[in-house]
Amino acid sequence: MPVSPAMAEDLATEVRRLYDDAEVALLERIAAALEADIDSPLWAELKAASIGDLRQAVETIADALQQDTNGAVREALVTAYNRGRQAAVAELGALDIGRELQARRILPGAPAVDRLAASMAEDTRPLYQRITRSVVDIYRRITGRASGNVLLGASTRRQASQRALDQFANRGVTGFVDSAGRSWDMASYAEMAVRSVTARAAIEGHIDALAEIRVGLVIVSDAPLECPLCRPWEGEILTLGEQSGPHTLRLEHSIQPSGLFAPTQTVAVHVAGSLLEARAAGLFHPNCRHSLGAYLPGVTTRPPHHATPGTSYEDTQRQREIERHIRRWKRRQAAAMDEQARRKAGAKVREWQAAMRIHVDAHDDLRRKPAREQIGAAR
Repeated sequence: MPVSPAMAEDLATEVRRLYDDAEVALLERIAAALEADIDSPLWAELKAASIGDLRQAVETIADALQQDTNGAVREALVTAYNRGRQAAVAELGALDIGRELQARRILPGAPAVDRLAASMAEDTRPLYQRITRSVVDIYRRITGRASGNVLLGASTRRQASQRALDQFANRGVTGFVDSAGRSWDMASYAEMAVRSVTARAAIEGHIDALAEIRVGLVIVSDAPLECPLCRPWEGEILTLGEQSGPHTLRLEHSIQPSGLFAPTQTVAVHVAGSLLEARAAGLFHPNCRHSLGAYLPGVTTRPPHHATPGTSYEDTQRQREIERHIRRWKRRQAAAMDEQARRKAGAKVREWQAAMRIHVDAHDDLRRKPAREQIGAAR
């Protein structure tokens, strides 16, 4: 069977849950710290004195998150790599080379898994570095703003604190912008990074297995709802070697006729470029729907085109947008300092969940993914 990033998609769920739970715990910790002694005339002084306790609590949560995540990521990478190898076995099982691959008892390549684990650690290091600083900074900002507003008679301390906390919850605990200009909250970025690295593990397990039996070409599927990055590579043949750019190869037919004097059959194969080149151009990005299969000259045929009438790539992006709104209001719900704010946020959650049902029902090719709407156990 072909290998696809979707093959490892479920492996990111556990890591996302860890980050979701940590984010909710951090928001609730800030809300509780702000609410304590809120009616005291010495509230600002008490908040300033409690920053050390808050910092320690946040660091404890961040350390536990990093430790749990490292173990979950390592396990996910091993599983994804194995799935990639097993996909190659299943794909070529009817051929002699497939039986040869099945006979090999090879454990997941430690160098490959270690390299990907290191990549994941590098990608998520900014999150751990930002957690404590981000929480303490917003705590100081809220207390300073709330105290100033009360002195000016602009609002009550609770209202000012809740308004600032809502803004913080909207963007997430470690909201930041990446090098491509995209905004991320902590859990979404972690999930994206894990999905990306486990997809790479599955693909590397697959191509490592193919390389062992000297299969040097792969073919990209034609998937529905493709994005502009992937569209140029649909149905194309790619080399696992280093030669980039379009070129034509003359190769032996994968199934040669038997007999002493049977002539060697060859076929012309047009190659669109290298797998490395295609991935650098965006193929197999997070949420990519394409798969990759072994290409055997003279045997493998190009995949049929998958039309998706009534649904577009933009429709899938609208679904992602609605998921972000649901998560945002669930964070607001977790950060609520009183029942009124909590009910308001809960109503908004239900409003966007209704919008999701309408959107999914209007497009037969879309499926709702409840796990992507969660930020942990909301109060």
